[in-house]
Amino acid sequence: MVAARKILIVDDEEAIRQMLAFALQGEGYECRQAANITEAQAHMSRERPDLLILDWMLPGISGVDFTRRLRRDARLNEVPILLLTAKADEADKIRGLDSGADDYITKPFSTRELLARVRAILRRKGGEIGGELITAGAIRIDVQTHQVSLNEQPLEVSPTEFRLLRFFMTHPERVYTRGQLLDAVWGDASYIEERTVDVHIRRLRKLLEPSGLEGMIKTVRSVGYRFSPQMQD
Repeated sequence: MVAARKILIVDDEEAIRQMLAFALQGEGYECRQAANITEAQAHMSRERPDLLILDWMLPGISGVDFTRRLRRDARLNEVPILLLTAKADEADKIRGLDSGADDYITKPFSTRELLARVRAILRRKGGEIGGELITAGAIRIDVQTHQVSLNEQPLEVSPTEFRLLRFFMTHPERVYTRGQLLDAVWGDASYIEERTVDVHIRRLRKLLEPSGLEGMIKTVRSVGYRFSPQMQD
């Protein structure tokens, strides 16, 4: 059995909530349910979940908009989010990941796929504990507090961006394929598309751009990416 972790399921369809809760509780997770964002916020004000399974199409505030809101919340911005939706187009997947979601699953889906994604997210989250400081030029990561600073100013990044940046900073000047980055950062490449890497690379570059440091993350044509703290040509 998986160690008890708290999962909040937010979906306006009761049948889906019950199905997800039944499957997750069978694996040892503790589940809470909410039919809308208002109920979800009430739950999260009382108890911080270890994972949020969030439907995209909710009444009122959409799951994507709520994801963006959470990523700006100092108390809840590190809660991993698995988006649940019927939208299957690549553009929608990119939009969901750009909002700050850690992963994305499309309806209909199998219980096995759902559980695999949940395990992968929680495994990655559980492996981020440490007490080190990592620096690369003007960028500094405090692993213990899970904070990133740029030129001594806080830099807001999602949990996935944190892991990706941390990996790059601890493995400089080496070229990695998208598949290798998926294995190292996401941990379960069998359920995540390689395009996901490009989405998060683009987000990291955008965050570094105001300081002129986006060139640290270099594209190696036909291969993958390389992190170069010295920004050599």
